[in-house]
Amino acid sequence: MNKKYFPAAFILYLNYFIHGVGCSILGQSVIKEALAASWGVEVMSITAISAALGLGRLIALPFAGPLSDKLGRRISVVIGGLSYAIYLFGLAFAFNAGANGGYQIAYICAIVGGIANSFLDTGIYPAVAEVISDAPGVATMGIKFFIAISQMLLPFFLGMAVATTAAGMTSYNNLFYVCGAAYLILVVLIFILPLPDSDASKGEKKEGLIESLKHTNFSIESIAMILIGFTCTGTFQLWLNCAQNYAKTNVGWENPSIMQTYYSMGTLIALVVTSILTRKIKDVRFILVYPLICLATLIGVLLCPTQAVCAAAAFIIGWAGAGGLLQIATSVCNMLFPKIKGTVTALVMIASSLCNYTILTAASKMTPSGVMIMNIVLTGIGVLLGLFVNLRYAKMLEANK
Repeated sequence: MNKKYFPAAFILYLNYFIHGVGCSILGQSVIKEALAASWGVEVMSITAISAALGLGRLIALPFAGPLSDKLGRRISVVIGGLSYAIYLFGLAFAFNAGANGGYQIAYICAIVGGIANSFLDTGIYPAVAEVISDAPGVATMGIKFFIAISQMLLPFFLGMAVATTAAGMTSYNNLFYVCGAAYLILVVLIFILPLPDSDASKGEKKEGLIESLKHTNFSIESIAMILIGFTCTGTFQLWLNCAQNYAKTNVGWENPSIMQTYYSMGTLIALVVTSILTRKIKDVRFILVYPLICLATLIGVLLCPTQAVCAAAAFIIGWAGAGGLLQIATSVCNMLFPKIKGTVTALVMIASSLCNYTILTAASKMTPSGVMIMNIVLTGIGVLLGLFVNLRYAKMLEANK
């Protein structure tokens, strides 16, 4: 651990603070309504724009990692930051374009945003682990912490950024402009500040995803773990992007944006509590218990749609659904499949991105109640997969020794 790299680490974390806004903003009911009004589309259609973020991740993931290893973390972070700025400025431009292609422009920009996310992930995750080499787990947990903080503050950012156009339409372009400009500033700073870039400097040749797949034999258990990456992502992504619409249409909650704050508070507390619990409880237990908690919560929201229930559910889903479950699933993969952990981890993330694209695309054509039912079914499948992996856990450990 070298203190001269700490300023760069802080700048890297700030990238994810803004990312917390960028990846959540299209799930906010007020943003959806403003964009839908400008583009002349149904509110739920905006969910398809969120899905395009997953498509962008799918496009970039196979080569973003190898590029980060070969050319260095700095290049990967710069590509990610510039691409994210294009996404955010593009949303503002798309809003101004209105019905004259605004929806299509936003979709393309969201794909660029997904590509940005992949490059930030493959650059910043290893970079902060290299900077805080004595505690890489804490370093990567800090990323989720910065995301959760910004998501918790998002409703307040929206209140500060709201404006009315000359045509009398509600606009949140100020937030898009500020976040896009912030990414450009961070790109400049990351060029100036020193980074370890240890992997790049060593010039080690690393096997790519396609090459690794050619030498991998998949078991039923490894396939189950990859599918858990799909189901656990579906649980929190459907909630994050569609729960506010459900609260507005089925509960009659006029402005449910505060649900975002409850959700983020749950995530923040989970990051601390879960990290403590994993020292005493096996990680694999969480991939059953947390989805089970989410399943019970979603059923409760469907059967008893009230403001209090929705608020409590936002906190619980933030905790059990988004509070590190995907990261825990990845950790379990590393323990169960040490010989192919790089490949399986990459496939879990690809499954996560595939879920983001397919499930949110489907949700954009459904009613809020239909989305809630789909989330219950998907989470239920995740519970069954978690049960299967837990039952097979001891045998899998023995087989992979």
